[in-house]
Amino acid sequence: MTPIHYKRATTLDELEQIRTLQIQNTSQYTSSEEQLQEGFVTVQHTVALLEQMNSACAHIIAKDNDSVVGFALVMLSLFRNEIKVLIPMFERIDKLVADHKTYVVMGQICVAKNYRRQGLFRGLYHFYKTELQHQFDYLITEVAAINPRSMQAHEAAGFKIIATYEEDGIVWNIIAWDWT
Repeated sequence: MTPIHYKRATTLDELEQIRTLQIQNTSQYTSSEEQLQEGFVTVQHTVALLEQMNSACAHIIAKDNDSVVGFALVMLSLFRNEIKVLIPMFERIDKLVADHKTYVVMGQICVAKNYRRQGLFRGLYHFYKTELQHQFDYLITEVAAINPRSMQAHEAAGFKIIATYEEDGIVWNIIAWDWT
């Protein structure tokens, strides 16, 4: 087995592979049991939006040879209005983060099914921190309370809940990893 390589996304093919992996792991393509055990992703990005976000600050990916087997999206606040469901999160983050502090939003993290429980989740976040900790004070994201697998994994990586809110019947935990 070849070692997993962590890097920033640089090609359209890598972005298209992120999109494919994203679709395969949305709640509509996974069973309730699988969602509970493995987690799921909520938002689907277009390749065009992934490309815009990547141009502003490149996404973090895990590759096995030429295949993207995991990703952690980098979402700068300038994209706050591009995905409607994320607007309330950004509005709340702005109130939670002190004016003199900087943050980046981890737009979504996902590991291919055949690569889970091999340390890729932590590997993606470790590389994320290594690449961006000198530009930002915090890495912030949100996880649906109905996604306990994801909450546990994020807490193990170093995230702490900084706020909880309900939007359209879904309870969300805003979580932050303090890099200061």
